[in-house]
Amino acid sequence: MSRAVSTGTNHETLTVGGVAVALGEHRDIDIEVSQSYSGIPVLLPVNVMRAAKPGPTVFVTAAVHGDELNGTGIVRELILRPPFSLIAGSLILVPVVNVLGFERLMRYMPDRRDLNRAFPGGGDGSLARRFAGVIFREIVRQSDYGIDFHTAAVRRTNFPNVRGDLTDPRVDELARAFGCGLIVNGKGPDGSLRRTACKAGCPTIILEAGEVWKIEPTVVEAGLRGVRNVLVHFGMVDGKPKKPAYQARIEKTVWVRADWGGMLQFHVAPGDVVEANQPIATNTNLLGKRQNALVSPADGVVLGMTTMPMVKPGDPVVHLAMPVDGIAAIQKAVARASDESLHERLRDDLASNITVSEPAKRPAKSSG
Repeated sequence: MSRAVSTGTNHETLTVGGVAVALGEHRDIDIEVSQSYSGIPVLLPVNVMRAAKPGPTVFVTAAVHGDELNGTGIVRELILRPPFSLIAGSLILVPVVNVLGFERLMRYMPDRRDLNRAFPGGGDGSLARRFAGVIFREIVRQSDYGIDFHTAAVRRTNFPNVRGDLTDPRVDELARAFGCGLIVNGKGPDGSLRRTACKAGCPTIILEAGEVWKIEPTVVEAGLRGVRNVLVHFGMVDGKPKKPAYQARIEKTVWVRADWGGMLQFHVAPGDVVEANQPIATNTNLLGKRQNALVSPADGVVLGMTTMPMVKPGDPVVHLAMPVDGIAAIQKAVARASDESLHERLRDDLASNITVSEPAKRPAKSSG
């Protein structure tokens, strides 16, 4: 991958939350985003890291949904122990965007609205809209590129995958530079941070990885590697990018859903490559009697899955991604990967909350 050369915004002074940060400075800033019932300011902690040399400004945000903590772990590591030395440009690091949801370990804002549907926001209207307006003004509009960290929803996990509007060449470049194995094409929901940031001229991607309410070490490692890869790509950090075991573009995904209520025995883990008609889970009743087997509808990669062994009819079980170029090259790449590779460690760690086993062989029918 060739290194992109960008002069970025070339801010001599970058002003965030009313605080001017000069080239070469590293500042912690508290931005007032709202007020409590008692009138006390609600503050958003932000870290601004600037090299002595001008260059692009990249924002890195986490916990737009207040219970999605993996990204918070990644951003905190970027602040405390960055795996690079910034030689050009600026980073705006926000470990928790939805500080009000975070305080309650909740996905949503206190007004029960989804902050990730409220962007770009504004100065009036709902709490979520006002909150989003501050974030957009102080963070997004100051930046040339954005990386936003997310996890799966409650009782689900996601194998790391980057998502972005790949029809925009700048977003496509950013997504590929991050160095994740799975890249899912999509603009994102209306009002989401990434969609409105792109519309405002700031190419933005998200990383979906892991579960809520956790900071998972291998997910943090994947996030740090991806941010560093982006900074290397844009000439903000010296070095070479760390490439994934494979990289595949995804245009289509599908949820495999339960047909029966019962208990699941899983046969695949997050990140596994599966073939059409391969068993992915067996459904039994409470006494262990087999009710049916769920099979993959196509060749693909397990993008995400439930971590709940109990299901009702219609419940989502496995989220399957179908690579544009098929799975043959991915199968070969995964077969070559060592057990100590990040890909394999992620697969094992994200499967730690489920039991994965080979499908049981059904007894042969009696000829008598």
